[in-house]
Amino acid sequence: MTAPLLGSGSQETPAVNTYNSACGELTVLLRSSEGGRLWNHPVTLTGNNSTYHLRLEPASHAVWTPNYFTSFELEQQIKEKLIRKENIHKGVGGALVGVRKVNPPEKFAPPRGITAAVTATLDFHGKDATLALRRPAKQPTATVEGKTRPLAANFSAPMSYYQPPGNLMFVGLLGGFNATKYPAPTGLYFMQPYDPDRIPLVFVHGLFSTPFTWVQTINGLQADPEIRKHYQFWIFAYPTGNPILYSALRLREELAKADQLYPNHKPYIVVGHSMGGMLTN
Repeated sequence: MTAPLLGSGSQETPAVNTYNSACGELTVLLRSSEGGRLWNHPVTLTGNNSTYHLRLEPASHAVWTPNYFTSFELEQQIKEKLIRKENIHKGVGGALVGVRKVNPPEKFAPPRGITAAVTATLDFHGKDATLALRRPAKQPTATVEGKTRPLAANFSAPMSYYQPPGNLMFVGLLGGFNATKYPAPTGLYFMQPYDPDRIPLVFVHGLFSTPFTWVQTINGLQADPEIRKHYQFWIFAYPTGNPILYSALRLREELAKADQLYPNHKPYIVVGHSMGGMLTN
């Protein structure tokens, strides 16, 4: 009902809002229902004397592989605790957070999984419907219902998916005074799915701090479409109470592992704050 009424897609209208909500909710339900049994298989849906045939669009440069993410979260379900200004783009499609969490865990994946901004769109050709998981960071517009339109996206929500502990300052102090009590394993973590086309920015926090200190920085950088398009974000987590030389060694070991696992990555840029800067020298 709403697909033919999207207009330019850049303005909030009842039709656009309904279409976006339906696209997002359909994706979440289809991925989670019956243990994911229906996901990425042609589905026939019958109701109101109509029968629809639904399929997922295969992967391409600007469309995610359907089976890459293991779950999806609606943007409005994620609490923005550390971000003051959300990086939201108006447009068409359901703005989602794609989450990839597999067992055994993948190397460099945070404990809660790897996240990315996803925009779900539906295209109808008669009674045939195609659900596409679009990559708004790669391509901010797409042809939806026969017309090029801006994609709705929330680039802050994937970062906010990693909820900080309620006692974040205490955790940083604990890591500085008693490294053995620090709750997070030392290591390199990817904040987005690995992309050989984008330059890694590696962030290393300082004394009495945690990786959450970079949330505002990464969110601000992602507000620039050129940075979003050309850079990806990695962080190094470590308890700052360990000897600097030991932490520096662990950082170099982690980067060496990344070189082995992803030999095609672009030369990375390391950003260190305070003690983090000392680790990188």
